[in-house]
Amino acid sequence: MQIQAVELHRVRLPLTTPFRTSFGTEVDKEALLVRVVADDAEGWGECVASTEPRYSSEYVAGALDVMVSFLVPRLLAQPDLAARDVARVLAPYKGHRMAKAALEMAVLDAELRRSGETLSRHLGGIVDKVPSGVSVGIVDTVPELLDAVGDYLDQGYVRIKLKIEPGWDIGVVSAVRERFGDIPLQVDANAAYRLSDASHLARLDPFDLLLIEQPLGDDDLRQHAELATLIRTPVCLDESIHSSQSAADALALRACRIINIKAGRVGGYLEAKKIHDLAVANGVAVWCGGMVETGLGRAANAALASLPGFTLPGDVSGSDRFFAEDVTAPITMRDGYVDVPTGPGIGVAPEHEILRRVTLSTQVCTRTSR
Repeated sequence: MQIQAVELHRVRLPLTTPFRTSFGTEVDKEALLVRVVADDAEGWGECVASTEPRYSSEYVAGALDVMVSFLVPRLLAQPDLAARDVARVLAPYKGHRMAKAALEMAVLDAELRRSGETLSRHLGGIVDKVPSGVSVGIVDTVPELLDAVGDYLDQGYVRIKLKIEPGWDIGVVSAVRERFGDIPLQVDANAAYRLSDASHLARLDPFDLLLIEQPLGDDDLRQHAELATLIRTPVCLDESIHSSQSAADALALRACRIINIKAGRVGGYLEAKKIHDLAVANGVAVWCGGMVETGLGRAANAALASLPGFTLPGDVSGSDRFFAEDVTAPITMRDGYVDVPTGPGIGVAPEHEILRRVTLSTQVCTRTSR
């Protein structure tokens, strides 16, 4: 497949409610959507970088710059390109996994649309719907949090994830357990703690959580391995896992018992499948995390979560969890599940009028403009 043009749409969608984590508070979601136009097909991708480099070193404006300056010209220079080749072609440029993942996603979508195959089938999915969990951000008061959790449970979400940080952890989890009982519950620290906090984090053990996600720094597998011996709550790694190699290292060190797989964080859905396969081979559970994606990324995540190793509910929630209006037809959650798209490729595409309204800027790169 020869790529003729790449369109980069920088968009902004207002969130239905502000979303606060230890990284800060998001009021709007800014994203970079990618459209690849090939000789006989087109496909869409989404870059999941945030507006600021807090979750990782990547951010929207930086992703746009590296795509225009380096990544897209290299793809346009290829006389023939398959999705499986994108990572290799872009490998000379270090890092920028979210930007690379968006381009690979768009090329893969085009390739699968041309062949008529779904992303789920291509990756090895085995189910037609996936359980839907929801991530609940940090709020001002415990009663406000309890109201939010109760509302999500009433909507049918099958698992609750609470964002925590020092000062907003033990008491919060205790209050949720006391109000709602033995619901599937986990917490996400976004690297807000240190190993010296181990005795404090051990106070979460009596609450029988599914897991504690990324309690320590993203660059320290050794300390996570030590923490795992000091608490009973299963340690899950998120930011620390950026490739199948880092996943292998984490498993070898016994730094985690569970892995959160986010395709954008690891460089794409093909690398995400490698991590899934590695985890399955080692008897380690995985689940699909979310980055407040639009319907493009949300649909692709549902396809990823349909693989057999995804035994824990992920963050594949309905579009209305974050947006009053998505760029695609809404991804819906019914009775605790989200359907895996059945159309070719990722199975969805932006609705042109909505895309026009939410677009901040568009940049088009062509073979002739290289």
